Amino acid sequence: MSEVIEQSAHAVKYTRNNPYLSTVTYNELLTAPGSEKETRHIELSLEEGMTYTPGDAVGIIPDNRPTAVEEVLSVLHFSGEERVLDHYKVEISLREALRTRLHIGKLARSSVNQMAKLAKENEGLKNMAGPDNKARAEDYCWGREFVDLAADFPEVVKEPQQLFQVLARLTPRMYSIASSQAMHPDNVQTTVRVVRYESHGKSRQGVASGELGDRAGVGTTLPIFLHSNANFRLPEDHSAPVIMIGPGTGIAPFRAFLEDRQAKGHPGQNWLFFGEQREKLDFLYRDQLLGMKKDGVLTHLDTAFSRDQRDKVYVQDRMRERAKEMFDWLERGAYFYVCGDATRMAKDVETALLDVIAKGSHGTPEHAVEYLAAMKKQKRYQRDVY
Repeated sequence: MSEVIEQSAHAVKYTRNNPYLSTVTYNELLTAPGSEKETRHIELSLEEGMTYTPGDAVGIIPDNRPTAVEEVLSVLHFSGEERVLDHYKVEISLREALRTRLHIGKLARSSVNQMAKLAKENEGLKNMAGPDNKARAEDYCWGREFVDLAADFPEVVKEPQQLFQVLARLTPRMYSIASSQAMHPDNVQTTVRVVRYESHGKSRQGVASGELGDRAGVGTTLPIFLHSNANFRLPEDHSAPVIMIGPGTGIAPFRAFLEDRQAKGHPGQNWLFFGEQREKLDFLYRDQLLGMKKDGVLTHLDTAFSRDQRDKVYVQDRMRERAKEMFDWLERGAYFYVCGDATRMAKDVETALLDVIAKGSHGTPEHAVEYLAAMKKQKRYQRDVY
C-alpha cells in the first residue's frame, strides 16, 4: 500500500508551476516535402512514476524565441540586464522575463488597453481602448505581436517593470497525448502542427509550435507536466465499439486509444475517420494505421483528403456516406469521439452525426437531437476540441 501512495505522490509532484524537465527523444516531420502543413511527431522522456491515460494532454511550457526577445528590447531601448520582479516577486533580468515569463507573441486586446492606461493622453491608443472600441482594437491586433504595438506607440513603456502590467503571462500549451503508456512506458508522445505565417511584412510563428519546430531537437530539454482529462476516455466496457473522428492533428488521442486497445487486447471494434489535404503528403501515421487495419485492430479506416479531387471532401462527408452502418454501430452502443478544430469542424461533424441518426432511424431532426442528448448523458459522445 505504501508503495502505491509513494508512486502517486511521485506522479503528481510535477505541475505547471513545478514542471518536469523532460528530454526530447524524437522529433520528426510527419508531413512530406511539398505539404502546405508542417506537422511533427514528438516524443518526450518521463521520470519513473509519471503516468497518463489515453485522452490526457501533455503541457509544454514554452520559451519565446531569442530573436523575438531581442527585437522587443531594441524597440523599447532596454538592455535586457535591468532587474524586474516576476509574478512571484522573484528578481530576474528583463531578458529572462521576456524569454520565459511574459507573452510577447500574438497581440492581445488586453495589452492595448493596458498601454492606453499607461499613455493616458495618446489619442491612437485611446481610440482602441475600452469595450466601445473592441472591434477597432481587434482589427489592429490581427496578425500583430507586442513588438508591433511597442514600435507603433514608442516611449509609452518607460520602466521595465511596467511590462508585467501590459503583457499577459506566458502560459503552457496543451497538446493531446498521441501514445499509450501500455506501449511506451517511459515516454509521452504528441502530434504538433507548427504554425508559421507572414503578416504586416514579417515572418511569424507560434510560440510553442515554433519552438518545437525549430529549437527542440533530440537531446533538448523542455519543462512539461501531464494533464488529466477525465471527460475524454475510452469506454470502461472494453468490448464496446468506438467511432473516432480526428482530422489533422485531431488524430493524436485516437492513436493513443488504438495503441491502448491493441496493447491490452481489448476486443471492441474501432472505426477511425481521418482527414487532411493530400493523401501523398499529409496522411499522418499512415503506415501504423494501415498496419492496424491489416491486423484487425481497426475495423474501418475512412479517409477524406480534401484537395485530392476537384470537389473538396471532408470527414463529415464520409460519415454521411457510411450513415447506415454508423447508425448500426450506435445502436450497438458505440461511443463517438471528436477531436480537433472547435470553430468549424466539430460543429460540421455534429451536424453530420445528427443527419446520420435521423437517416438511420428514419426519424425527425427532433428525434435525432433527443437521441444525441441521450448519448451525451451516457457519456457516449465525447469531444476534445480547441
